[in-house]
Amino acid sequence: MAVENVSSVTQFILMGLTDRPELQLPLFFLFLVNFVVTVVGNLILLNLICLNSHLHTPMYFFLLNLSFIDLCYSFVFTPKMLMSFNSERNIISFTGCMAQLFFLCFFVSSECYVLTAMAYDRCVAICKPLLYTVTMSPQVCSLLMYGSYVMGFAGAMTHTGCMIRLTFCDSNIINHYMCDILPLLQLSCSSSYASELVASIIVGTVVIFSSVIICISYVLILFNILQMSSATGWSKAFSTCGSHLITVGLFYGSGLLTHIKPTSAGSLGQEKFFSVLYTNVVPMLNPLIYSLRNKDMKLALKKTLQKITNRAEPAVLP
Repeated sequence: MAVENVSSVTQFILMGLTDRPELQLPLFFLFLVNFVVTVVGNLILLNLICLNSHLHTPMYFFLLNLSFIDLCYSFVFTPKMLMSFNSERNIISFTGCMAQLFFLCFFVSSECYVLTAMAYDRCVAICKPLLYTVTMSPQVCSLLMYGSYVMGFAGAMTHTGCMIRLTFCDSNIINHYMCDILPLLQLSCSSSYASELVASIIVGTVVIFSSVIICISYVLILFNILQMSSATGWSKAFSTCGSHLITVGLFYGSGLLTHIKPTSAGSLGQEKFFSVLYTNVVPMLNPLIYSLRNKDMKLALKKTLQKITNRAEPAVLP
């Protein structure tokens, strides 16, 4: 009996967020606005930090990197997501899918490490304020960021390498709006046990390592706050950490809910919904969280707007 040749998949079809026609146009405009706000908000944050010398501190250096990651992150999958609302078949090549997977893993992992570095920075600033300048020197801050990107790159390369080794046969329909790890593993017609194990180890390591460092940092911060006698110290500590806590809660909360799948039939829809939170909503909210709750950012925005206004005013002739 002749054995039929296995056809290798050269392209995938992204099903998108929903298959209901009446929702395609409203969702397109909703996510288009989300994309524009994300890009503009993060570009403004990047420019404010670069142009204002009083923001050239470790905390804003980390925020600069966080905003850069969110900006790049939004370009990885949002354009293809918007295309899925306007086309019957949103096709992505195998190479394009692997590239999207790589950059998705790279930026997600890097953001986890940057948020961890920001927690450590806040811990040093509150618990050891006299040693802050020495401990968080420019060399240390640069090393933390280089380490974040290197570890993110290594994890993304491992994820993508494991995925490329898998065989994809007949089915090429990804029931998602992006090339994520789990939807691709479900399509593989070869054994994906090793890839699933490697993915679980890498994701688990990133989440556990960053979560432990963040938790330890905030436990130390809490102990230090409880020892403060003045209400001003309490207020300053909470205002310093509040924005970061909100960002960490949104990012880690939505990310964990995406991968904790219930056994109900609507689990895939819930997975897509929570994916939207950490891939679309969080990058859009981060600039708002750090600008609305931060006096330094408000001052920087005011100064920058004054400079732009003064330049725009015509010169008065004598």
